[in-house]
Amino acid sequence: MEKMCKVMEVSRSGYYKWSHAQPSAQALRKAMVQERIVFHFHDSFKRYGAPKITQLLLREGYPVTERTVGTYMAELGLRSCVSRKYKVQTTDSNHDYALAPNLLNQQFHVEKPGKVWVADITFIPCREGRLYLASVMDLCTREIVGWKLGSHMKTELVLDDALKEYNMTASMSRRGNCYDNASMESFHSILKKEFIYCTRFRTKQQAYDGIFHYIEFFYNRKRIHGSLGYVSPVRFATLFEQTA
Repeated sequence: MEKMCKVMEVSRSGYYKWSHAQPSAQALRKAMVQERIVFHFHDSFKRYGAPKITQLLLREGYPVTERTVGTYMAELGLRSCVSRKYKVQTTDSNHDYALAPNLLNQQFHVEKPGKVWVADITFIPCREGRLYLASVMDLCTREIVGWKLGSHMKTELVLDDALKEYNMTASMSRRGNCYDNASMESFHSILKKEFIYCTRFRTKQQAYDGIFHYIEFFYNRKRIHGSLGYVSPVRFATLFEQTA
């Protein structure tokens, strides 16, 4: 021990004092926060970055800032798995089908669930063959209330039948204006950045299973949403029913 102290140029008493020193309260708090950061990061399947993890920590009683959480995540080597997106054209606007009026007109604030649903179709890459995902979202809760994965985009007859059966009124976005369907476009963008672009589907069944798990178990029931007060869509719907 004496030889080691000489090499390190420290006194023997100084070494023993350092080795028996207790971590400071600040160091303990940092360790606790970092432990919770690691938990929430992996609990979200590595999808949450500093903003969402900060909200979860605040809910748990940790007085942290987004900047502090970002610094700790960098120290821990944690980085949200958001992949670079690419653009694929999936919607054919040059057709002779009847068009519905734009009744929604970017009025995205809806006070009750089940009043306004928005829908869209997006391309899903798969080695076994081309796939398209059709999704339907409740604009109040942001919950995906229905979705279908198929090898084509032929939905006209199915859509017409559904509208008649449930006495629903159709509203269509203007051609070339993505802002008219911003909420649905946002969901598909999130789906792709957090899951699709991070995964290579070899088969259509693999794509279906993965999308099923993402939508039904993660997005609807677990993923916190900023516009919903940082709760999941299903949780928001439950809270709405309890307070209605």
